[in-house]
Amino acid sequence: MNDMQWTPIGSEPLPPPLPATRVDFSGSRSEFRKMVTKGAMLELVTFGFYRFWLVTDIRRHLWTHTAIDGDAAEYTGRAKELLVGFLFALAILVPIYLAYFLIGIEFERWQAFASTPLFIAFYAFGQFAIFRARRYRLTRTVWRGVRFWMDGSGWAYAFRAMLWGLLVLLTLGLALPWRAAALERYKMRHTHYGDLRGDFDADGWTFFKRGWWLWLLSPIALLIFPLAPFFYAEFKAREWRWWLDGIRIGGVSLSSELPHDAFYGLYWKVIGWWMLLTVAFAAYMGGSAFLVVSLTGVSAEEIFAGDNATKSIPMVVMMVIGYFALALAINIVMRVYLQRDLWAKVLETVEVHNIWAAADVRGSGQLAGALGEGFADGLDVAGF
Repeated sequence: MNDMQWTPIGSEPLPPPLPATRVDFSGSRSEFRKMVTKGAMLELVTFGFYRFWLVTDIRRHLWTHTAIDGDAAEYTGRAKELLVGFLFALAILVPIYLAYFLIGIEFERWQAFASTPLFIAFYAFGQFAIFRARRYRLTRTVWRGVRFWMDGSGWAYAFRAMLWGLLVLLTLGLALPWRAAALERYKMRHTHYGDLRGDFDADGWTFFKRGWWLWLLSPIALLIFPLAPFFYAEFKAREWRWWLDGIRIGGVSLSSELPHDAFYGLYWKVIGWWMLLTVAFAAYMGGSAFLVVSLTGVSAEEIFAGDNATKSIPMVVMMVIGYFALALAINIVMRVYLQRDLWAKVLETVEVHNIWAAADVRGSGQLAGALGEGFADGLDVAGF
């Protein structure tokens, strides 16, 4: 009797799926704080132009301390690229600002009418900038020697964003989840890692179900200040988790277990620092006024009256110094809590599935220019 065992072809048991890969962030908080403090001071003495170097340092710090499957990412962008892109953007934006200003002077009765097309133009430029800035950052992001890249049209994205924006306006914000899904799907389907193409699998209905009550109660949050930070932090946490769950690159996917209250502490720490710094600024202004009155012998009424500019100069100088110091401190707090700490908190919950699908990838794509980053910086819509 033959005791040999055999298994019909096609009935072999499937191997168990590989476990998900964690994303590790090893960046030092104290190192980051020192970097942004130094950068903020250099921004102050260079009238803001050092921000291109600071943004580059921030991205390089975050990228190089973020590791997937043991390999860290690399940021290859340069500050000079951002500066040149910003200057090109200014060459386009400044004439628009100037034309609107001249129209407002020459035809004062048209000024209100002119505001509408100006707002539409800047909104379109802003959406174009968001798309192109992301394209720039992706082409400067390298993992395991292969660069991310992006194709697609910035103006096509801006046109979609404007149509969705109109729908959001008409529905009083109800269409916001579907707008977010549609625009993210367009961006991800034009995103590539080498020869792997991206996609976005999440939908607006899923996002809506996670946060419909926030939309319903948002008017109350706007009226009661202590509730507003909680609502915004709740919304951002749910948005981050929804977004991460939808990302696909080839056969690779992401998932996150980010809790809904993950950002409460971060936003309240920022508010706490803002209140503390405001109190310190008020105390500084009071001390400055007392010092100026004591040294000059001029009464406080004369200093703040503004009738005699010569008597007000010392107080104006002290006030300008105080404002710059306040802005510098708030800038540092925002970058530490809402860039570095938020980045770390999100990444500690992220898992990468089927990482093996990115094991044999060929490089592809071309570097993108920094004009989009320049627009984003000029219109204050740049991300990190």
